[in-house]
Amino acid sequence: MSLPNCPKCSSEYTYEDADLLICPECSHEWKQGEQVAQDAQQMIKDAFGNILNDGDTVTVVKDLKIKGSSAVVKVGTKVKNIRLLPDASDGHDIDCKIDGVGSMKLKSEFVKKA
Repeated sequence: MSLPNCPKCSSEYTYEDADLLICPECSHEWKQGEQVAQDAQQMIKDAFGNILNDGDTVTVVKDLKIKGSSAVVKVGTKVKNIRLLPDASDGHDIDCKIDGVGSMKLKSEFVKKA
């Protein structure tokens, strides 16, 4: 029986311990059926429920104040070539560059897929 690669680091050296699968390289543990559930958790959706992907273009749906500045990202601002951050602990799960503002992180709940 062939065991699946680790869903976290893609290592092929997984092994089975009782009902768990374990990766010796990153110490990730999961159950055989959990792999699909983890993939579903890592999907990042916009304000309207559309699934976002790396490289997408999005539009801001709310005026966003920039912390530490008096500048504002206005409604309708297009942001091209986004990069998703699925493990973001602060909720800012999109990394991007906005023309006139620079590099910043956004929350997916304030954008829509263009």
